[in-house]
Amino acid sequence: MKTRMILFGLTIALVTTSSIQPAGAQQNPFLGRWNLTGTGENSALVYWLDVTQDAGQLAGMFLNRGGNPNPLASIKIENGELVFQGAPRRGGPGPIGHARAQGDKITGSIDNAGRVVEFVGVHSPKWPPADANAAHQFGTPVELFDGKSMDGWVLVRPDQPWSVTDGVMTNSPPGSNLISKQKFQDYRIHAEYKLAPGSHSGIYVRGRYEMQVVQDDSGKPPDKLGNMAIYGWVAPLVTANSPADEWQTMEATVVLNKVSATLNGRKVHDNTTLEAITGNAVDANELEPGPIMLVGNDGKLWYRKVTVTPIVDARR
Repeated sequence: MKTRMILFGLTIALVTTSSIQPAGAQQNPFLGRWNLTGTGENSALVYWLDVTQDAGQLAGMFLNRGGNPNPLASIKIENGELVFQGAPRRGGPGPIGHARAQGDKITGSIDNAGRVVEFVGVHSPKWPPADANAAHQFGTPVELFDGKSMDGWVLVRPDQPWSVTDGVMTNSPPGSNLISKQKFQDYRIHAEYKLAPGSHSGIYVRGRYEMQVVQDDSGKPPDKLGNMAIYGWVAPLVTANSPADEWQTMEATVVLNKVSATLNGRKVHDNTTLEAITGNAVDANELEPGPIMLVGNDGKLWYRKVTVTPIVDARR
C-alpha cells in the first residue's frame, strides 16, 4: 500500500508540473506578420513588421514606410515590450520601434531620427484560396482617364499638378502621385505608359501593392526591384519592358491576394501571391477595396490609358 501511495503521489506531481509551463515556453504574442498604422495626424503612415522565432532566437523584417522590407538590425523582448531596430538607412542608424501586446493587437511607437510615430498594429490577413487565372465574369470597364481631364484622380501633392496634352496625361517632375477617386476590389487593369530615360513609376493595385514601372532594365535578368516586379517581394518571370520613350502596355488581373499579369504581351506574373503591403501603400486595410495609385514623383512619364474592369463573379 505504501508503494502504491508513493507512485500515486509521483503521478500527481508529474501531471501538475507538466501543466505548468515556464514563461519562456508560452506563445510569444509578438510572433507573426503585422500591418502597422500611425495614429492621429499620422494615420496616413503605414508600416509592416514580421517577427519570427527559431530555437528561441528572435528575428524579423521591417518595412519602414517606403522602399522594401529589410532584415531587422536587432530585436528583443525587454520587460514585456518588443524592442526592434530597422536596418541602417543612408549611412545613419535605423528607426527604433517599441511595441506592447494588447489582445490580438500591438501598440507602440517608431522613432525615425527623432520623429516619433505612434501606431496600432493588427495581424496581416489570412486570405482564402484564390485564382487570378480562373474564368471570372467581368463587368463594365471603368476609364480612369478620359483623354481630356484629370477628373478621375486626386493629387497627393496638389502643388505638383499633372497636365493633359493630345489625349495623354503627364507629370511635371518631380510630380505628384495620383490616386484614383474610385476604389475597386477584384478586377483587371489595363495601362499604357511610357517613361523618359532614367525615370521610374509604379502602379499600385488597391493602393497597397506596387507593380514597379521602370524603363532601364532591358537585357537584365528579372529582379524584385525591376520592371513589373511586386516591389521588393517578387521578381517578374521575364524582363519584358521596351526602351525609354516607347509606349508599353501592362494588364493585370487581381483576385484577393493573387495577381497574373502581362507586359507588352509577355507573361510576367502567373497567379503570384501578394505577400504583404509594399512601401508607400495608401493604407493597410488589405481586405477592403482600394484605389489605383500611380507613382509620379520620380522623373518624366506619360499615361494615355488606365482602364479598370471589375470582376463581378470571381471564380476562386
